[in-house]
Amino acid sequence: MVLATNLGFPRIGAKRELKKALESFWKGETSKEDLLKTGTELRARHWQLQKAAGLSHIPCNDFSYYDHMLDMCTLLGVVPERYEWDGGMVSLETFFSMARGNAKVGAMEMTKWFDTNYHYIVPELEEGQAFKLSSTKIFDEFAEAKAQSIPARPVLVGPITFLKMAKKKTGQDFCRCTLVLGAVQVYIEVLKKLESMGAEWVQMDEPCLALDLEDRYRDAMKTAYKMIATAVPNLKIMLTTYFDGLRDNMDTALGLPVAGLHLDLRRAPAQLEEALKNFPADKILSVGVVDGRNIWRNDLRTSIETVKKAVAKLGSDRVFVAPSCAMLHSPIDLDNEKKLDAELKGWLAFAKQKLAEIAAITKAVNEGESAIKDILAASDAAAASRKASPRIHNNAVKTRTADIKPAMFERASPFSKRKGVQHAALKLPDFPTTTIGSFPQTTEIREARAANKSGTLSDADYEAAMKKEIELVVRYQEEADIDVLVHGEAERNDMVEYFGEQLSGFAFTQNGWVQSYGSRYVKPPIIFGDVSRPTPMTVKWSSFAQSLTKRPMKGMLTGPITILCWSFVRDDQPRETTAKQIGLAIRDEVADLEKAGITVIQIDEPAVREGLPLRRADWQAYLRWAVDSFRLSAACVKDTTQIHTHMCYAEFNDIIGSIGEMDADVISIETSRSQMELLEAFVTYKYPNEIGPGVYDIHSPRVPPTEEMDALLDKAVKVLNVDQIWVNPDCGLKTRGWKETKAALENMVECAKRARAKYARKAA
Repeated sequence: MVLATNLGFPRIGAKRELKKALESFWKGETSKEDLLKTGTELRARHWQLQKAAGLSHIPCNDFSYYDHMLDMCTLLGVVPERYEWDGGMVSLETFFSMARGNAKVGAMEMTKWFDTNYHYIVPELEEGQAFKLSSTKIFDEFAEAKAQSIPARPVLVGPITFLKMAKKKTGQDFCRCTLVLGAVQVYIEVLKKLESMGAEWVQMDEPCLALDLEDRYRDAMKTAYKMIATAVPNLKIMLTTYFDGLRDNMDTALGLPVAGLHLDLRRAPAQLEEALKNFPADKILSVGVVDGRNIWRNDLRTSIETVKKAVAKLGSDRVFVAPSCAMLHSPIDLDNEKKLDAELKGWLAFAKQKLAEIAAITKAVNEGESAIKDILAASDAAAASRKASPRIHNNAVKTRTADIKPAMFERASPFSKRKGVQHAALKLPDFPTTTIGSFPQTTEIREARAANKSGTLSDADYEAAMKKEIELVVRYQEEADIDVLVHGEAERNDMVEYFGEQLSGFAFTQNGWVQSYGSRYVKPPIIFGDVSRPTPMTVKWSSFAQSLTKRPMKGMLTGPITILCWSFVRDDQPRETTAKQIGLAIRDEVADLEKAGITVIQIDEPAVREGLPLRRADWQAYLRWAVDSFRLSAACVKDTTQIHTHMCYAEFNDIIGSIGEMDADVISIETSRSQMELLEAFVTYKYPNEIGPGVYDIHSPRVPPTEEMDALLDKAVKVLNVDQIWVNPDCGLKTRGWKETKAALENMVECAKRARAKYARKAA
């Protein structure tokens, strides 16, 4: 009999209970016990939801109070020395210090989890790294599930993915594969303990098998799982791969001594046929046919046929039905959406609905399609409705996109000429200071927005309230002596949602939250149709802010690739087409900002690296249309208008040439957590344009002293020219409080002034 299973469920709670509990605890308003109680309640609720849906394998240890890779660090005892860990069980205080920093030290580095918008804490490994079982979390949660009669399958990030996604300690050069023996010893200890507690299956996530792997990593994979199979021969391991197909790693995966293998058949449906050709007789195949990353309703008929193909080859006892990947990247419950119109809502499925889809597919395969006759009819009707709906198609947008000419990607002059023109126009000092865009979103701002949306605050009163907040931000920046100002984005809810609300082809949810990192959640828009910009989106606010000051005011926009990647994107046309439609919409906004007198315009593109395909063979095609989409949005301005962009939490080395091709006049990047390591790519490439390497980490409430920023800026000066360098935080300030923001920015401005004096003397 085919079994219905899951790989992971969203941890945040349908009403963002985890966010509220975390932030209350961090502020000291509630106790550790209160936080742990919220976690216990969420786990129980989510397990029971999956049990009620009819799942036979329900994941546990997929819950985290911050990040699953950070959980693995604590489980394996991979705690950097600076956090002063005592070597025992890792405490919650140490756990959060690693995630957020503390009064003494900053947080660990974050970067994107494969090609998603989820940020994970990057483990730090050193040569000869010691591993030690240092957390009981996985055992505690398995015991919880067992006590509730949940058929729980504990989840672990596999050893090779853990090592592959980690970083080496600064200044050390060694192969992370050399650490596999030590790490696997702790995995074996964990697996033996789980087996003794009654676990039958354990899920080992190895998404690194979807990457281009060197032979040493394949060999390390074989070594690790041979050790595990030898030490724990009776425990069944479900090896899960996702985010792409296995391709040249298929033979490695099929040859591992594990009881089951999971394939992502949403991202790579063609790999099923290859896998079935030589699928080992001793393995179970888990087929990922329900999309764990997007929100479109499953075409049940197609999925049923896919599962039947696997059953025909392997037999029903050797096939599990599952989502493509963990549902961490999906909102929780479509039933909570009360404002979506019926037609659009009928095209969607969130995590709870995906559970029902998995169960329905399983039932149809086991009992015949007549057993889900009504469900299947509804699925067919939704697919037909979406395909035929006139609201999806806009012929004017299609024609304009088809008519894009190569000249539309080019600025009037090269940067070498633009630079002098802009410096003459802006008259900025060396080491000019600016911020990335947003300022703290206070309780008053959020309450005003909520009141306006509910109708209790008129549009006129809301606009007056936001203008008051903007003036406060502008006056503060003048007082702090920042050189290029921003308006603070008080009127914006989210850097993508705000624009999506004003573009055609987008829809929005009330509660479609997904985790970005820690307690930071986003509510991605849904791109369901052709995209265009009916009216200007930001000109009114930027013009008002510029009217308040004689200093340059940056117009703040989100770029086409980031809007694409941070939305739930339509899957009925190529992503390239959607990206260029968005690029044209942003181009219209850029032109209008310039006409309104805004001479510095920032088009944020933090998701360019994130959108990169996992396989190098697929990079060139993506990077071409991604770069073209950005240039399409920016290239319409005069030489005197300075185009900025911002990128954060990404490895730039592999794509630095394409970043250069974007031809932004100034790029700001995250470098503080990495201690300027991420700057190396720009140095090696000899990046000709201007750079703002972030001198402090805004994702932590810690206020770094000026001396700390001085040290980072000194590192930048060693590898860049003085006239290239801007001074800024590493990201926007939306999530920070005013007190820490003011203190940090004042230190930042002081840092820039010290650098001007110091390096002016050296030049003299």
